[in-house]
Amino acid sequence: MIELYESQRAMRNMRRAAMQRGVVAVLDVGTSKIACLVLRFDGTTPRRDDGIGAMAGQAGFRVIGAATTRSRGVRFGEIDAMAETERAIRTSVQAAQKMANMRVDHVIACFSGASPRSYGLAGQVELESHMVTEQDVSRVLSSCDVPDFGDGREVLHAQPVNFALDHRSGLIDPRGQMGNVLSTDMHMLTVDAAAIQNLAHCVKRCDLELAGVANSSYVSGISSLVEDEQELGAACIDLGGGSAGISIFIKKHMIYCDSVRMGGEHVTSDISMGLSVPTATAERIKTFYGGVVATGMDDREMIEIHGDTGDWDHDRRSVSRAELIGIMRPRVEEILEEVRARLDAAGFDCLPSQQIVLTGGGSQIPGLDGLASRILGQQVRLGRPLRVHGLPQAATGAGFASAVGMCLFAANPQDEWWDFELPVDRYPQRSLKRAVKWFKDNW
Repeated sequence: MIELYESQRAMRNMRRAAMQRGVVAVLDVGTSKIACLVLRFDGTTPRRDDGIGAMAGQAGFRVIGAATTRSRGVRFGEIDAMAETERAIRTSVQAAQKMANMRVDHVIACFSGASPRSYGLAGQVELESHMVTEQDVSRVLSSCDVPDFGDGREVLHAQPVNFALDHRSGLIDPRGQMGNVLSTDMHMLTVDAAAIQNLAHCVKRCDLELAGVANSSYVSGISSLVEDEQELGAACIDLGGGSAGISIFIKKHMIYCDSVRMGGEHVTSDISMGLSVPTATAERIKTFYGGVVATGMDDREMIEIHGDTGDWDHDRRSVSRAELIGIMRPRVEEILEEVRARLDAAGFDCLPSQQIVLTGGGSQIPGLDGLASRILGQQVRLGRPLRVHGLPQAATGAGFASAVGMCLFAANPQDEWWDFELPVDRYPQRSLKRAVKWFKDNW
């Protein structure tokens, strides 16, 4: 964990230096598309208004370049073919650089998938003086008992979500306050280490420096949930091409994250097999005529299937829209049932507000919000990302929630455990544990 702590600190410092120079790019590596946005910052370092760590605060920015390309080599939100993904990232970044008329050296990337798992940690320390200092915040974060999350996993996010001083809980920033015992609750998100390593290696092969990584469902929640929803409790369902990400927010902090390994491409695949058409034709039919709620008119509305196999009868077929809905609806219901199972396991029913926001490219299927409200049993609305300065009109749809969320993640970062100096007394203990484990494994 020490190595990860140091690498995250190094990426944070790299990101701050890039923001001070004025330009940084954000990269959304998805299953269906790869989007790149180039941000120009106003040159000021983030202000510490109500945050805790050195990175907390807000910095002004403007989007000066944007590009999207079809994703290649990515399955279930994870890199599957390195060379193809590298080519797609290069295409997207070069097009965004050309639009911005500026070279980019540092990127912040987000990805879905990688089997995210959430852990709730708690820590408590007694204050040496009766006033909370930054060193005390570092000590209480380091005192959290990290669980054994298994080999081959890495910590992607480790965020304090609550501080308590003596009997007073719900503190955002305890520094400068008087008390005797400081305690904290921290949310830790782990993912498969191979996914992060592959992404970092792919970005390096594109002659770029990785200045940060984030989870797609987390940044989608940042951009799609309004302030009241983040405060009172809401879930963001990011329906992507290869996976459906789930993030739950309360008190403006993410407290749970998970993903379902099904998405819009599975619906396209069902249409392709059900109608015996190529995947590209199935995607076009889904986009123009798709839906999940059948009406009396759909039996009479015929869809022409224009194929290019050379068989005139096969290429000039037509199917009713009701038949298309009959293919799409079962798969969409299966995805939503899986999402409901994850929300139930997370205890989503216990939150004071149970708003659910659907975002991502897959949320644009007509009638999805009504079907989701029946299956999930909660208030459901379709979410669009918040508007940011300079964003082109083509990038304002629900499919760009992750990319816009990455802009907000860069400009207004959340406090993370590695924003604070690790107390010296934690180093030997961790090193000794690692040495003992190595000794047991090898002897």
